[in-house]
This record gives sequence, structure tokens and C-alpha cells, in this order.
Amino acid sequence: MLRMKKSTTIPEDRTGVAREAKALVALAFRNGPIENVHAGKACPTCQGDPEYSHITQAEMRQIMKAAVDRLYTFLVLKQHEQEAYDALLSLGERYTTAWDDPVFSRGVLRNSGS
Repeated sequence: MLRMKKSTTIPEDRTGVAREAKALVALAFRNGPIENVHAGKACPTCQGDPEYSHITQAEMRQIMKAAVDRLYTFLVLKQHEQEAYDALLSLGERYTTAWDDPVFSRGVLRNSGS
């Protein structure tokens, strides 16, 4: 399990990391395979029913693969091409102006299994 030091305080971040997180998520998922799953008509039988899967395992794998590939690219750019990375963040922000700010989730640390 990952643990943070008791003395570690996470300051509320309204600009830096929050901005980066929203922009990266928008860029990692937007215009990728998830858009294909999102497009089309809603299923009249299972719509909104959490008992039924709404995407196939293959679709989920494709969505996650595309997101990981994009995030990998962004993080490599952040380390080696800061100017290109900053330009990507600016592009991603165009999609996130109406999004809520992210919330730090300590549950991720407890449920990490490490």
C-alpha cells in the first residue's frame, strides 16, 4: 500500500497540477476510441443500468491503450520538449473550461494494493 507521511499536506491547487490533469485527460481521451463508444444511439434496454456492461472488453482495452499511449507521449514531452508539452496543455485547456476542478483522492493510496 502506498502511504503518505502524516505530516504531508496537499495544498489545494487551482492552477498548476489541476490545470495539467484536466488538460491531459481531455487530450488522452478526446477524439480517441471512447468517442466511438460515446457516439450513436443509447441502448433502450440497458441505458443507465449498471448491471449491464455498456462496452465490450475489446473496446475498453482499446480505450485504455490509446489513453496510456497518449499520456506516455505527453510525459516524455514534459521531460524532453517542455515547449511542445506546454502547447499541448494549452490545447487541452480549450476543452476543459467548464469542467469542475479535480479533487485529491486519498482513497487511491489506500486501494493501491502496493
